[in-house]
Amino acid sequence: MLPSEIEQLFNSPPPEYTEEHRRTFESFKSALNRGEVRAAEPDIASKNGWRVNPWVKKGILLGFRIGKVVDMSIDHLRQPFFDKDTYPPKAVSLASQVRIVPGGSSIRDGAYVGRGVTCMPPMFINAGAYVDDGTMIDSHALIGSCAQVGRNCHISAAAQIGGVLEPIGSLPVIIEDDVMVGGNCGVYEGVIVKHRAVLGSGVLLNGSTAVYDLVREQIYTATDASPLVIPEEAVVVPGSRAISHPAGKHWNLSLYTPIIVKYRDAKTNERVQLENLFR
Repeated sequence: MLPSEIEQLFNSPPPEYTEEHRRTFESFKSALNRGEVRAAEPDIASKNGWRVNPWVKKGILLGFRIGKVVDMSIDHLRQPFFDKDTYPPKAVSLASQVRIVPGGSSIRDGAYVGRGVTCMPPMFINAGAYVDDGTMIDSHALIGSCAQVGRNCHISAAAQIGGVLEPIGSLPVIIEDDVMVGGNCGVYEGVIVKHRAVLGSGVLLNGSTAVYDLVREQIYTATDASPLVIPEEAVVVPGSRAISHPAGKHWNLSLYTPIIVKYRDAKTNERVQLENLFR
């Protein structure tokens, strides 16, 4: 029932939105907050293990259409705050069992944040994101709209997890369970990072990135039919490769490229375990 109502409201906008329309959106947003609906979800029938739910993305966008910019300032002089009334800060209580350390973090309404999640200041989780139990979001990290982050992940300081709210049919960024995302990493454009992978500090991944696997002697890229997928337990670090163009050779230029240097072993697991002491 709810999917069809959202589809109808999104595809055939009324001349003006009524209170009934707002109640429909609020019901949808409540389901997002509870984690009952997601912009993308696991799907064993899919080649990459995930499928996008376009109607959910439509519902998130609908909230921006319906919403009106209002004054949400706590202190008008020191911290003015104006945003759509449909997306205020998320209501979090002690019963939520989410650890939010003081210092300027923000979680937008319509994001699912699981039990035991730790939020180090300042960090931001956008509407439509899904962050599962036990994950740590470190200082200056961003979880974009519709991004899906699994259980017991560590999103390190200044890491950027892009969302992909639009195009509606495109898969958002997926970070599966037990993934370690190092500081200053950037994951964008629907990249999937599989279970227990480790991204070293400064790794950048997007739809145009080629990832070179030294262990399996393969090159991973996105195609029109599928996103870039980082294999399970892969350890990825920043690297470079020489430019073959004559001018590039002459100037000794190289291009950035991520490299899989190994797959998780006991030493890797020990280092990640040390990170868990901060949770």
